[in-house]
Amino acid sequence: MNPLADRMRPKNLSEIVGQKHILSQDKLLYKAIKNNKLFSMIFWGPPGVGKTTLARVIAREIEAEFAEFSAVSTGIAEIKKLCEVIREQPRLLQQVVFIDEIHRFNKAQQDALLPYVESGLITLIGATTENPSFEVIGPLLSRTRVITLKTLEKEELEEIIKKALKDKERGLGNFKVTLKSEALDFLIDSSGGDARNILNTLEIAVLSMGHSGDPERPKGVEGDSRIEKRGILVSKTRQNDKEGIVIDQKIIEEALQSRVLKYDKHGEEHHNTISAFIKSMRASNVDAALYYLARMVEAGEDPLYIARRMVIFASEDIGMAQPTALVVANEVFKACETIGYPECQINLAHGAVYLASAKKDRSLYEAYFKALEDVKETGNLPIPMNLRNAPTKLMKNLGYGEGYDLPANATHQALQAGKYSAEDLLPDKLKGKKYYKG
Repeated sequence: MNPLADRMRPKNLSEIVGQKHILSQDKLLYKAIKNNKLFSMIFWGPPGVGKTTLARVIAREIEAEFAEFSAVSTGIAEIKKLCEVIREQPRLLQQVVFIDEIHRFNKAQQDALLPYVESGLITLIGATTENPSFEVIGPLLSRTRVITLKTLEKEELEEIIKKALKDKERGLGNFKVTLKSEALDFLIDSSGGDARNILNTLEIAVLSMGHSGDPERPKGVEGDSRIEKRGILVSKTRQNDKEGIVIDQKIIEEALQSRVLKYDKHGEEHHNTISAFIKSMRASNVDAALYYLARMVEAGEDPLYIARRMVIFASEDIGMAQPTALVVANEVFKACETIGYPECQINLAHGAVYLASAKKDRSLYEAYFKALEDVKETGNLPIPMNLRNAPTKLMKNLGYGEGYDLPANATHQALQAGKYSAEDLLPDKLKGKKYYKG
């Protein structure tokens, strides 16, 4: 059975709760839908406010052919292939292409959509949780309208919950659930306005009471065993089916604890996973590095964020022990920038294995920060006169550059040995100081 949030998805405009600022009868989007004059658009809003649902409802309302993609798991090649099929075999119905998390596509991938949108071959609906001004390229923005979806209000979330509790076909109506007021408030307050999380948490809470809600399914030990195997906390309190189920705040708290920790750009799990990835490469544990990389990719982490951390790691943890590590990391970054998901996950894996397998040396990193510490402690010490630039006669008369003798044919060895100057190159106060011990 699909999760409650999926079962309760609205099937038409009248079932959608909230978003009156775009779906009232006097609003542009509503009129476009009812008049079958749909335009390409970008839905911008937080998770769980109904971006995907609204796209599906719109396609159903205008009786369009609907193709759904996720920028996390789909490459632009698949979308281009569909568009070319549509071009070669014209359809009578409008072609709506929905791309979830469109901000995950890089510039080149978004560029590839332009001719299909501009020609009207497809009607594009993109969905993003990120500001389109920063995450969607200008040419694509100019060919679409940004539709902002707002976080659902408490009253709207209450309405969604009540619908789910009453609906016997798609919801929890067969469970005869009584949700206490403090449990209702706690559930809403803990959701961050995400209706999807609310419904799935509510379903876990009900199932944890050991009631199947399905007259076809025998109740008892077998049912509880199935629930435990799903990793759900099963309450010790078992109630008579005829009396129904009472959900209090404690049960909601247990249901929330049983859910998988949410991974997002700013959440704790985001930082924990990238930390585990870096530390695994530092420990030269290739398998652990690949595992944590896979977790980030599967969660939809921005590939450029991962690649940037790999570039930093190449200099910070490998440094001069294997200088080519920086070259490899940079090439991984370029590949991610050019190709994007899903193909670039192999480039990321390539880089992760290389960096994890490389020799490690932090002496370069430590040397630089020792020098930085001296700069902070001593301030702007006078630069030795022989190292100063002397572009004018006055500066030369003042002694700038005096004693700096660099023959035109000076060899690298001579430069390293300092044969062109007998003076220390550091400021007087730091003469003889050693930072890097390579």
